Amino acid sequence: MTTPARPTAAQLAAAQDTTIPDVTGPGLRVLFCGINPGLWSGATGHHFARPGNRFWPALHRSGFTDRQLAPHEQDLLPGLGLGITNVVARASAKADELTREELLAGAAALRERVARLRPRALAVLGIGAYRAGFGRPKAVIGRQPEPLGGTEVWVLPNPSGLNAHYSLDALADRFRELRLATED
Repeated sequence: MTTPARPTAAQLAAAQDTTIPDVTGPGLRVLFCGINPGLWSGATGHHFARPGNRFWPALHRSGFTDRQLAPHEQDLLPGLGLGITNVVARASAKADELTREELLAGAAALRERVARLRPRALAVLGIGAYRAGFGRPKAVIGRQPEPLGGTEVWVLPNPSGLNAHYSLDALADRFRELRLATED
């Protein structure tokens, strides 16, 4: 499998408002949920594709994967019991371009997706999106007290390189807590 080329400026601009397919399968242990795809993801069709995004390194360092996967290897995740979706489907340059209405509608659609897929845990990667979309203004990082049906809900830090509040090691520690809580 070859590494895809970096998208051009024109490809990034054209990716605005595009969508990319979820990565799912039966029997998911964890469904990771980003806020929305960035332009790199929209241009490449791969989740968490922008260089500097720490999702893939955190996934590996936490023990979810035995090696660090690249975004173009995302289709290996369902075989590991892992999936990826987003609160809002449309790609944008920054998550702050999303409206409150989009987050509310996205959370409602996510509830339906979780009811259909029935993962053991949903991990929302971004506390602000969780608070806004799910109407939980005082939510904190970690396991949430309210499940979605039979699915545990976790809120983890946004893995974007722009999130300076969490180092990669701290992010991997939070991912590890989720991994340990969802292992059989």
